[in-house]
Amino acid sequence: MRARQVPLFAVDQEEITETQEWGTFKDSLRAPIHNWFTYPAGFSYKAVESSFKKNGIKEGDVVYDPFMGSGTTNITAKKLAISSYGVEAHPFVFRIAKTKMNWDIERDDATRALKEIEKNVRGHKRDFNGRDKKGYLETEFPELVLKCYEESTLLDLLFIRNAIVNGNFSTEIKDLLLVGLTSILRQVSTAATGWPYIAPKKQKTTSLNKNALYEFSRQIGKMVDDIETTVYEANPNYKNSFHRIFKADSRHTQELILDESVDHVFTSPPYLNNFDYADRTRLELYFFGEAKNWGEISENIRTKLITSATTQISRDDPRYNLSKVLEEACPEVADFLHKSVSELGKIRLTHGGKKSYDHLVSGYFNDMFQVIAEVFRILKSDTKAIFVLGDSAPYGVHIPTDELIGKIGLGVGFSDFKIDILRTRGEKWKANPQRHGVMLRESIVTLLKA
Repeated sequence: MRARQVPLFAVDQEEITETQEWGTFKDSLRAPIHNWFTYPAGFSYKAVESSFKKNGIKEGDVVYDPFMGSGTTNITAKKLAISSYGVEAHPFVFRIAKTKMNWDIERDDATRALKEIEKNVRGHKRDFNGRDKKGYLETEFPELVLKCYEESTLLDLLFIRNAIVNGNFSTEIKDLLLVGLTSILRQVSTAATGWPYIAPKKQKTTSLNKNALYEFSRQIGKMVDDIETTVYEANPNYKNSFHRIFKADSRHTQELILDESVDHVFTSPPYLNNFDYADRTRLELYFFGEAKNWGEISENIRTKLITSATTQISRDDPRYNLSKVLEEACPEVADFLHKSVSELGKIRLTHGGKKSYDHLVSGYFNDMFQVIAEVFRILKSDTKAIFVLGDSAPYGVHIPTDELIGKIGLGVGFSDFKIDILRTRGEKWKANPQRHGVMLRESIVTLLKA
């Protein structure tokens, strides 16, 4: 194993600065299609492009992302005429990725649908004039949604949503319209709804009196422009590539992807930082009626995701014990994890929250072991799997995730691994007495299959 500070092919300060942002969504926020949905766990499309170039991935090859999210790896591959597989377990986020991968939208079809939506909404607003907005909205939405919007704005959003859902549109157009509506929900909210948190008590004055229908129409126009721009800039042969994306569990892909059928893997798995991916889409889930409370989010979303947050954990569930297969395949990793889990089990009892970081750590690596084993299975020989991830220190106990992932790779059959450090993290926590003092890092872990 080799670890180094300057990542990949960076040769000057400008490039080093750029690579430090590869684990963030900043680059993708400025890129057509990528920026349709600001996914809090997103990463830079430039990192994907760089990995393809550095590893000789070209038109006609096949890549895979087992944690597809909103589709960064797959969109980048499609633009370059590289085929792809993607797996995403979060059903709401999967639909975002599916829509972003469809570039066959015709401007005239989108324009006709938009005009119909605008006519429908204006008609409902005329019919609704003088009625009790507050009472009507309270029958439609949970309290959190009500607190995030002015009444007139939320009513417009509801009318737009219903016009899309009940409209006679093709599936492709309906998906585009729904993603367009999703992308403005936080823009027109008067609450502080920036990623990843929602703070209804903090008012965002820049959204006061925003016209939801205008913002929606403008967003749909931008999305159509994005598709046309991307198609124009894409490799002309992109239509010859295939893209098979699945709403599924990346721990179990035997029925979805054949053995040794993939040339490269680029992914960014959940970090071991107690980030609740289900909760971070709560506003959207509540608005679209896909969940009404914490329990429904757990049932519909949390139970489908790999372990990454203590909110997923039941302390009497045996699957949060370190798995026997991991112990047998990776004894060094298992020994370290047993010691760390034991220490966390003791420390948690001294903290008021008593968070189940011990089970979080064991559950996370149980799941990652299965994913990495599947990645090894589907990769061809003489290929690489790239993981962008960060380490963690729950209750101050350092878990070197990058090194452990590398060693798990060796345990499932990879011949070697290396670690490139993108950036260090934790400087801003130094003044916070509630946080640990462990310096963390974000890294690229490369697993090599001989």
